[in-house]
Amino acid sequence: MLLEQSLTCTGNVAAGDSEPVLLIPGTGLTPEPNFAWNYQRAFDAVQRPYCTVALPNHAMSDIQISAEYVVHALRALHRSSGEDVDVIGYSQGGMIGRWALKFWPDTRHLVDDLVGLAPSNHGTVDADVLCRPGCAPSVHQQRADSRFLHALNSGPETFEGIDYTVAYTFTDEVVFPNFGPPASSPLRTGDGEIANIAVQDICPGHTADHLAMGTFDPVAYAIAVDAVDGDGPADADRIDGAVCSRAFMPGVDPATFPADFAAFSATAGNHIATYPRTPSEPPLAPYARP
Repeated sequence: MLLEQSLTCTGNVAAGDSEPVLLIPGTGLTPEPNFAWNYQRAFDAVQRPYCTVALPNHAMSDIQISAEYVVHALRALHRSSGEDVDVIGYSQGGMIGRWALKFWPDTRHLVDDLVGLAPSNHGTVDADVLCRPGCAPSVHQQRADSRFLHALNSGPETFEGIDYTVAYTFTDEVVFPNFGPPASSPLRTGDGEIANIAVQDICPGHTADHLAMGTFDPVAYAIAVDAVDGDGPADADRIDGAVCSRAFMPGVDPATFPADFAAFSATAGNHIATYPRTPSEPPLAPYARP
């Protein structure tokens, strides 16, 4: 029952006219504060079919359990649409799909594109600092040296037949470091088609931070849409440089932006600050142990 209740879809998903998108929110969030005022509005305007999945406890608890919700969403969305699924996830939501694809191999045949917006693919040293006195389970698991991420990134990071696009920013203050060779977000290995694109590759000097990447940044949105609409992963050369002059992605209402962004920030900040802390990360599930 909880799995079914976590998934919310637009009515045109079942029409099967085009590949539907699964939107996965970030840590401390549910789909509404993350996507209702930006990606959902933009997709509604062009009648793009999509679903959102609400991860347990605002994506603060064990990511291994949350991944089961993503697995269910992929199977249900593919079954109802008859189409392969395009996934767009933000932060933890941009990484969690990889756990599903790694440990539930049947899902690899259900996904066309996996797009991460500032995903925590290799963790963040910010979590290392935050977790010294204890932190939420999913934050522990996003530490750069966590057992969870070691299991996720052992062996191939990508799989054949899936197009992987990573949209990230050099000025990310949450998934850190995200510049230079040790950048966290980019994917490196495996047989999938990979495109790692920094927003600065398209717009030099662009200063999008982590919060902007998953909500209102027009360059991140352009990368994501190019990935799901084009052949293969996103291609920076296909993206119109005019996007660099825009303040907001489609769907964002400038009049309500201050309130919408404040609600997003407050929701994430409140849950990260108040969720019960544990001294260590959850144990790896038996299926993920070496």
